[in-house]
Amino acid sequence: MSIFPNPSPQGPIPPSAPPQGAPPPYNPPPQYAAAPPQYVLAQPPSEGGWKIITLFVAVLALIGGCVYLYMQLDKTKQDLVKTNDALQNRIDKLEEATSVTTRSNRKTTEELREQLERARRQANAMVGEAKQEALKRVDDTRAQLEAAQEQNKQQLKSDISQVREQTDTANTKISQVGNDVTAVKTDLTSTKSELEKTVADLKRATGDIDGHSVMIATNGKELAALRALGERNFVEFTIHKAKQPQKVGDVTILLKSADPKRNRYTIELTADDKTTEKKDRTANEPVQFMTSKAKQPYELIVNDVKKDTIAGYLSVPKVQNVRN
Repeated sequence: MSIFPNPSPQGPIPPSAPPQGAPPPYNPPPQYAAAPPQYVLAQPPSEGGWKIITLFVAVLALIGGCVYLYMQLDKTKQDLVKTNDALQNRIDKLEEATSVTTRSNRKTTEELREQLERARRQANAMVGEAKQEALKRVDDTRAQLEAAQEQNKQQLKSDISQVREQTDTANTKISQVGNDVTAVKTDLTSTKSELEKTVADLKRATGDIDGHSVMIATNGKELAALRALGERNFVEFTIHKAKQPQKVGDVTILLKSADPKRNRYTIELTADDKTTEKKDRTANEPVQFMTSKAKQPYELIVNDVKKDTIAGYLSVPKVQNVRN
């Protein structure tokens, strides 16, 4: 049912034709006015926007972890369903075999009863030794019948007990999987909260190449949080003052001087066979530089400055594309 009014059955009303002999209406030519050009200055993304993007990527990584765990759980449930189906098939086959055995035993019982009746009739017709022999045969037949029935009962009890044990084992596995799922959910929630808190506490500094704010780690816990984000690779280093440069990732670093009182240092950085001096740099200051392997800059962070020694990490972009 439509909420709009029904259209007219006669269709749209055609425009009335002008009277014959009347001049056509005059339409003045359109006037075109040149609009003045407008210029809009591009606004650089704010620091908060980059923080939101980074946190959004972290949440996506956590959601990916949740999806992975959910897939593992779903696979375990499918395995349990297959086990239960196999167990149910075995129970059905056991019931079918038991039914066949019962029919066979019933047939054997009927045959034995017929033999017993024949023996009784023969015993009634016989006298003396012939009658005693017939009665003995009757007793033997009765004993065989009772033994066969007892054997069938024991076999049926054994099969039922085995099925119950298998059912209890399957229920125990299902309960254990449920406990494991609860524990995984608890650990995932705790890890997510701790990661969000650590990412929120990360310090930020402005890069000297792209001018954007970058997150830096000042200790091992914060570096682990950056690794969990999965955006870049990290290479930790400790460099001593020496004559020969030390290789860190795909670059080399030569420590020229270190001033622990002023928390400053000077190094020679070699990348793509080009050596650049980074003079009088401060601890926890991101030193950015470009290489031919990536479109994004490398970031060198020195966290600790000691006498003739510096320690920190090298942040390398994961996407290694050749720059045009």
